[in-house]
Amino acid sequence: MKNDTIDAAEGSTRRRARVAQPDLELVAVPRDESFKVWSLGYPYRTVRWHFHPEYELHLITATTGKYFVGDYIGDFTAGNLVMTGPNLPHNWVSNVPRGEQVNERCLVLQFDSGFVLRAIDAFPEFRKVTGLLEASRCGVLFTPETGAAAEPIMREMLHAQGMRRIALFVSLFGLLLQSSEPVKLASAAYRADPARYAETRINHVLAYIGKNLAHELREADLAGLAGQSVSAFSRYFRRHTGVPFVQYVNRLRINLACQLLLSGELSISEIGYQIGFNNLSNFNRQFLMLRGMSPSRWRAYQQINAASGSNAPSMASQQMAAIAATQ
Repeated sequence: MKNDTIDAAEGSTRRRARVAQPDLELVAVPRDESFKVWSLGYPYRTVRWHFHPEYELHLITATTGKYFVGDYIGDFTAGNLVMTGPNLPHNWVSNVPRGEQVNERCLVLQFDSGFVLRAIDAFPEFRKVTGLLEASRCGVLFTPETGAAAEPIMREMLHAQGMRRIALFVSLFGLLLQSSEPVKLASAAYRADPARYAETRINHVLAYIGKNLAHELREADLAGLAGQSVSAFSRYFRRHTGVPFVQYVNRLRINLACQLLLSGELSISEIGYQIGFNNLSNFNRQFLMLRGMSPSRWRAYQQINAASGSNAPSMASQQMAAIAATQ
């Protein structure tokens, strides 16, 4: 009788998971990189029931709580290492008292299918990961031992540059392939449906923002797109993204600016206008607020990082001296 009750409760939970509509997360992989690695604390604006087209490897480094992958619900502790496939909804909710902040809750690695296909074309040996990637469409859980072994690799990836990042990526997936058979999480009956998710009001708005960053984006226009008053839309948008509308748009634009700055093909002013800022001073002000320095100085520092990773120490020294001369 007890088992029947548990089975009924789990079935009810899975049905609720299937009904809930996840939010779209826009993953900005830098143009000059193959994947994105980052750490985040808790609470954080992206900690919500969400999906994205990219693969994700998610390692919990602190806290305990519940995690949700497709229609699966389980408990997690530090060392919880899960891989999710494209558009599979997921979320981790920590047991943290209201008002308390955890500086680092997890490490996250995200990459798209195009990167994997290019890697397989270049290195046939990489084809061995295809089975793991296919399994991740249901979400896969690795052993705590694998999570512990993966942490130092992922932590080094946070600051690695150039070819070292690729070497660490290969090392990480070599570890995953050698580990014990991972456990599939979502049920066989669960099917991710990104087309249906995109029909929700917030995802329609976020997709529109992502496609129109270079154009003027007014909150009143987006409110009309969502069929809401401006005040209702403002509350709705902040509830789903964790930040006000203007702040969200500026973050996306500055992320795009960083990619364009790295390419070195456009001037600072050209980049500012191309990503949707109507004057250079506003672009500089927003960039300084979010990156702690001007766009020109940020580009110079990235050039120094690139030079220091090559056999060109004299170039790096000259660039550092040039920056110092402007201070």
